[in-house]
Amino acid sequence: MREPAEKRQRRIAESVRERGMARITDLADELGVSVVTVRRDVEELARRGELRRGHGVARSLRPVPERTAAGGGEAIAMVVPESNTYLTEAVQGAREAAQRAGVRLALHIAAGHPGAERDAVRQALEAGARGLLLSPHWRTREAETADQSWLSALDVPTVLVERRPERTSAIYGVDCVRTDHAYGVHLALGHLVALGHRRIVLAARDDSPTARVIRTQFAEQTAARGLVEGCRTILSSPTAGPDPRLADPRAVDLAQVIGETGATAVLIHGDMDALVLLQGLQTAGISVPGHCSVVAYNDVVADLGPVPLTAVAPAKAELGRTGVDLLLRRLTGDRDGLRPGPPRHVELLPDLVIRQSTAKKV
Repeated sequence: MREPAEKRQRRIAESVRERGMARITDLADELGVSVVTVRRDVEELARRGELRRGHGVARSLRPVPERTAAGGGEAIAMVVPESNTYLTEAVQGAREAAQRAGVRLALHIAAGHPGAERDAVRQALEAGARGLLLSPHWRTREAETADQSWLSALDVPTVLVERRPERTSAIYGVDCVRTDHAYGVHLALGHLVALGHRRIVLAARDDSPTARVIRTQFAEQTAARGLVEGCRTILSSPTAGPDPRLADPRAVDLAQVIGETGATAVLIHGDMDALVLLQGLQTAGISVPGHCSVVAYNDVVADLGPVPLTAVAPAKAELGRTGVDLLLRRLTGDRDGLRPGPPRHVELLPDLVIRQSTAKKV
């Protein structure tokens, strides 16, 4: 005989309070009822204020048991775009910080198609993640705006890594940590100007918030330095635009642009594109740094080229470590019943690593 709904709901509430979090599917198996029945019970318990509903899970309103954060289930999750070498060090830094705190970190990869981040987040939450580190791809500003509704509806602490929403955004109050890319552009231009370069080309990506900041700052800072003439911006590769499936017409030949503008220096975002463009310059008979100085942006593989590249180097591992610290600050406050304080937007200053690809203008 099936047990009464009140008794079943009481068992669900007690189980969730004991564990801190329970999957709907696990509860259905334990109680010998359908997922639909448990989901309906959880909705009723949430309506009465006895627990919280999540994506495929039920969460306790009481502090999180220590054992939930220390092992066993997935405590926090990090969602990053696929094929993003830049964030690899951030993931490593996050793992180190999580291990030191005794918290399990699970990595979820978001594919390149629209809605991939949302799917990855849903899977992470269904797996039991109690907090999220997110680096949405946001190829366009429209994509960033479109994500605001579901991101603002997340019911677990969330930290954006290498992303910061606009002030008018519905998610501006979310914790975040990112590189001060305006300062990175400042470092690159300051170095090149000090070497006597006044005609500088930017070859940059245009498929992420980081790329858009670099492009905007390059335009503003070259204008502020009186370097507008000869300082042109091009796309760093045919597939570096918002739609990587299409060859973007803004990706013109760098050697030709150098010839047209008389540029003596190039800032290239990011490293992989810089190495490809470096080979193109050498093929065209433009020696580096003899005829043209090159600064790469990201410093992931900049030192591995035939000419080790001077590069702007964000503190990539520290991005991950800081993201975990911000997230654990939220989770610990929730667990101990304390107020974690106001949201924090942290900016980390990049460094400039000088190698063999820059020299004084001849």
